[in-house]
Amino acid sequence: MKRSKGSRNSSRKKLRKDVRDKGEPPVTHTLRDFDEGQRVSVDIDSSVHDAMPHPRFQGVTGTISGTQGEAFLVSFTDGGKEKTLIAGPEHLVPQE
Repeated sequence: MKRSKGSRNSSRKKLRKDVRDKGEPPVTHTLRDFDEGQRVSVDIDSSVHDAMPHPRFQGVTGTISGTQGEAFLVSFTDGGKEKTLIAGPEHLVPQE
């Protein structure tokens, strides 16, 4: 049988939630608003599948460079190359 190569391959530990965090996220996470230029970290909430970034970007810190629909564009440098990530507000945590 051929091995699966989906986007959630080898991400069992990354996408696992703590016992106390299981279930739906608070409504305030969905209603978060970020300003352009604000620094954010990617913290994937596995219970929300909409606008979920790829697990390889878990923990990446970048700046908000715009919006795309209700999702945000996060710009960051990865290996000397500028990248842009599309992520929903549930998967972003503001940095201070």
